[in-house]
Amino acid sequence: MKKLIALLLALAMMAGMTAAFADGTLVFGTSADYAPFEFMYPDESGNMVYGGIDVMVAQYIADYLGMELRIENMDFNYLLTALSMGDFDMVLADIEPTEERKNAADFSDPYISEKPEKILVRVADAETFQDAAVDFQGISVGAQTGSTKVDKANDNLTGCNVVSLQLVTDLVNELVNEKVDALVLDGSVAESYAAQYENLVIAEKASEVFGDYNEVAVAVAKGDPKGLLPGINEAIAKLTAEKKIDEFRAFVDTLQGIQEVSADAPEGYKQDAQ
Repeated sequence: MKKLIALLLALAMMAGMTAAFADGTLVFGTSADYAPFEFMYPDESGNMVYGGIDVMVAQYIADYLGMELRIENMDFNYLLTALSMGDFDMVLADIEPTEERKNAADFSDPYISEKPEKILVRVADAETFQDAAVDFQGISVGAQTGSTKVDKANDNLTGCNVVSLQLVTDLVNELVNEKVDALVLDGSVAESYAAQYENLVIAEKASEVFGDYNEVAVAVAKGDPKGLLPGINEAIAKLTAEKKIDEFRAFVDTLQGIQEVSADAPEGYKQDAQ
């Protein structure tokens, strides 16, 4: 009897998903201004296409579900609002499932254990920033608006003045042009910029304050009304067993001409409280 009930529930879920996705398309929302996770780059024909670790994970999930993937680019601050309004089926944007965000969306099992945050500074100032409890008094520290990095900078870099901007590219320009003195970024992102800019470096000792790895997950609308989470979690389990994240990172490292492309939210959207 239990097996019959389980079978009926599974069939009901599949029927619901079929109705929700009659056109066979899975709409994926992201903010393509955050290499190595999401960005644009020229393909072999020179056409700009979306790429990045999150884009490849989204494609893997779509393939697993037997669906076509459609990518929508939007400012990070509005992604969960758009998700709740039904504009997307899922969101991948290097999102950590914090307790506050769980009030706005449901989350899958983690698909990445992301490196802890790193502090990016100018090479000339590298020796200045060693101690998170002492060396940031009155210092301007940049972090992306709406990200957990704003709170982590405030909570861990004693006495700093946090400057938040929507785009990481703008933050990096502010650092290069000496408008801010340091940035708090995800570990992989900070390493990417340190590799691109010879005058930027990670303040390794001060960055130790951020500690453990961060878990990253897929967001779906609160209550999972389209019944996506079971299939997404199955895809993530398979992806993890196959060590696909390492493969995706390696592929991203081979790409040339990466561009981080921002996109505003449609008129009338309210910024997410994240």
